[in-house]
Amino acid sequence: MAFTDWYVEGESFGNCNCGYACPCQFEELPTHGDCRGFEVLEIFKGYFGETDLSGTRAALIYAWPGPIFEGGGEMQVIVDPAASPAQRDALEKVFHGEETEEMATHWYVFRAMCETVHDTLYLPIELEMDIEGRTASVTVGDVLKSNGRPIQAPHGGGEHRVRIDIPGGIEFTIAEIGSASTRADASIKLDLKDSYGQWHVLKHGPGGVTH
Repeated sequence: MAFTDWYVEGESFGNCNCGYACPCQFEELPTHGDCRGFEVLEIFKGYFGETDLSGTRAALIYAWPGPIFEGGGEMQVIVDPAASPAQRDALEKVFHGEETEEMATHWYVFRAMCETVHDTLYLPIELEMDIEGRTASVTVGDVLKSNGRPIQAPHGGGEHRVRIDIPGGIEFTIAEIGSASTRADASIKLDLKDSYGQWHVLKHGPGGVTH
């Protein structure tokens, strides 16, 4: 099957309800049995067919009642309204896992495992992040606020730095891990505190991650 040629590259930050060693990355069951969280992406360079996606921002909120692979989830895409109509349409398709080889990206898997896809929102996305420093500040309209910071050792030993390296992964190759908190009041509600935070450079196309 021929897909529309597309590519997105940029910095991504996310937060889910699991512990700092997110079990999904190790093929284990979620920390609390369910999975819910969000991710935000600022695209530095990208395109979808003839549409330039450079400079656009989009976010995704998601939730599953159990492990992702059991399905029954819900998701909602949010696109910054600075995007043109063509860019909005392209970003929605990409985040919904369309024009993508089967199981090639986490977006494809997320969409396949969701029974409910809420209407896309168009809200301003304010984002500041530092991958190396494991810090982030995100505001999405009046529906989401999130911040990330380095993990602090419980014995008072200061900041702890750890990475997850997944050769051949469907979301990233290397991600910095930290602590994050998020509140969301969109179609999907979030109230996360000091849980798994993830920072990485995202590089996706129809065939999956560019490693």
